[in-house]
Amino acid sequence: MSGADGPPPTPVRRPLSVAVEWLVVLVCALGLALLLRTFLVEVFIIPSGSMEPTLMVGNRVVVYKLGYRLHDVNRGDVVVFDNPGQGPGIDDLIKRVVALEGETFEIRDGSVYIDGARLEEPYLSDGEATLPKAPIRGCANEADALYCEVPEGAVIVLGDSREDSRDSRFFGPVDVDDIVGRAFMKIWPPNDIGGV
Repeated sequence: MSGADGPPPTPVRRPLSVAVEWLVVLVCALGLALLLRTFLVEVFIIPSGSMEPTLMVGNRVVVYKLGYRLHDVNRGDVVVFDNPGQGPGIDDLIKRVVALEGETFEIRDGSVYIDGARLEEPYLSDGEATLPKAPIRGCANEADALYCEVPEGAVIVLGDSREDSRDSRFFGPVDVDDIVGRAFMKIWPPNDIGGV
């Protein structure tokens, strides 16, 4: 009669059962992480000073990958895109969008002009000039080297550190389909966490 007064005895779980449960949890977590990285967000490490002072060497940024499937690229977005052949071992580059498809991009007197109007660029260091590097290849008006008519489905990207950046001034407009996503948050180092 002593068993009727207390709870029934707890069955002993076999170690194999516990191990299988943990394995299932681990596989599900790994699968979810891979899905998020593939389709939604990814962390990138900044390898060079081409985006200083906005992004420093070694900063880690979170890139939202789904955004440009839902809306257009905007001027001022900091984007990660497939490397258009700018050195071996570098898969992706990060730059700022300054001109959109159908616009004219021009460099005059150290400043960027879009459709004839000077572009305000508060993210540049004081007094930093934007200098042309060469005639820009891949423009809709490729025969004229003084400015670039941005072709349909492309954007012009520049680094925030204009002197140290290999950008559209070297490799031309970037195809929107080659954009991986928009950098929206710095997560490393801890004293520099915030928006991009």
